[in-house]
Amino acid sequence: RYLLEQDFPGMRIGPEPTTDSFIAVMYGDSEGSVPGNALVVDPKKPFRKLSRFGNAFLNRFLCSQLPNQVLKSISIIDSPGILSGEKQRISRGYDFCQVLQWFAERVDRIILLFDAHKLDISDEFSEAIKSFRGQDDKIRVVLNKADQVDTQQLMRVYGALMWSLGKVINTPEVLRVYIGSFWAHPLRNTENRRLFEAEAQDLFKDIQSLPQKAAVRKLNDLIKRARLAKVHAYIISYLKKEMPSVFGKENKKKELISKLPEIYGQLQREYHISAGDFPEVKKMQEQLETCDFTKFHSLKPKLIEAVDNMLANKIASLMSLISQEESNMPTELVHGGAFDGTMAGPFGQGYGEGAKEGADEDEWVVAKDKPTYDEIFYTLSPINGKISGINAKKEMVTSKLPNSVLGKIWKLADCDGDGMLDDEEFALAKHLIKIKLDGYELPGTLPPHLVPPSHRKPLQTAE
Repeated sequence: RYLLEQDFPGMRIGPEPTTDSFIAVMYGDSEGSVPGNALVVDPKKPFRKLSRFGNAFLNRFLCSQLPNQVLKSISIIDSPGILSGEKQRISRGYDFCQVLQWFAERVDRIILLFDAHKLDISDEFSEAIKSFRGQDDKIRVVLNKADQVDTQQLMRVYGALMWSLGKVINTPEVLRVYIGSFWAHPLRNTENRRLFEAEAQDLFKDIQSLPQKAAVRKLNDLIKRARLAKVHAYIISYLKKEMPSVFGKENKKKELISKLPEIYGQLQREYHISAGDFPEVKKMQEQLETCDFTKFHSLKPKLIEAVDNMLANKIASLMSLISQEESNMPTELVHGGAFDGTMAGPFGQGYGEGAKEGADEDEWVVAKDKPTYDEIFYTLSPINGKISGINAKKEMVTSKLPNSVLGKIWKLADCDGDGMLDDEEFALAKHLIKIKLDGYELPGTLPPHLVPPSHRKPLQTAE
């Protein structure tokens, strides 16, 4: 709702879990919704495989279409609110985690939403997160309603959230958590406003990068599936080879299923396959229970060779083609909704702050502090109105900034490149030091509004 800045059909927002359906929010010329059963038979939509979850799920699935600019670049799957307690989970009538896993394998980004007032990870939420295993690189976390607590409480909340997530997501990497208040209401606590704005901007950049990287991610999924298919072929052919031709088939089948971890180890050693390429043992054992091993195919070395050839050669050429195509195409960003509110004008990210301060003013922004800087300048023994690099360094190092940063400031401030600073250049250097000490980034090149007045005419002539 925050990203689209408008309601969509089927949307209900409330303090308790109010959405009991999976809603695919997609672009359409007119506003409307399509129920699940009709959706899975539509050849133009990518949901046909969801029919295997049955009517109980399809009655809780719909597609909302609306002419929103944001949806031209991305589609959103809104999942049901997470419930607490075993009873409510059973009453869903379909395998909730299996459906989540199906979507997780196909989407580009998974966003877990947490409330600053309710951090407990219920049994169902824990199971839901576990169903995203193998998709860890796609997961991002949003800590919402962070304006409803003060800074001290927010630090505790953030720490508690990271601790809770650490118990559920078993990876050494820490998940990226975006902190903010993602709705269009006034902030309750404004002391962290700058933090919330920076976090929202980071989240927007993350979402905006998705359309551009879509082709690479599809190729990545293709490689992943090819490796899995290859390993699957080794497992299936091994089980077929071990089966007796006439008697004792059922007993042998049970024995092979129970010995599956050992079979994995044997195949790893024999074919030099990484352990991470094998499917989960428990899940594989469950699926093999219903299979007839005698109907499995024997190993076809030519097909394995073809897959290896594809992974080694053809994928590399595809990768270079994608890189060429991306460099030739204009950068595709997500537009519309909340994304437009922070792109331009005085409410854009960093407008009027740091190096951008004074960009829309006629007077040189450094001038207001120049009298203070001049007092320091005249204590540094200027000769013919300029101080040497050595004397400038003595003053600049008092900021305690590292040499790498001070070197960049010197390069920006020494406008005429003579290795010395006049009073305006020195004032500029002090202004840039102040920008850095206030926690802002330095510009790559000096913006026109920061160029000292006495150095502007030569620049204009040079152009």
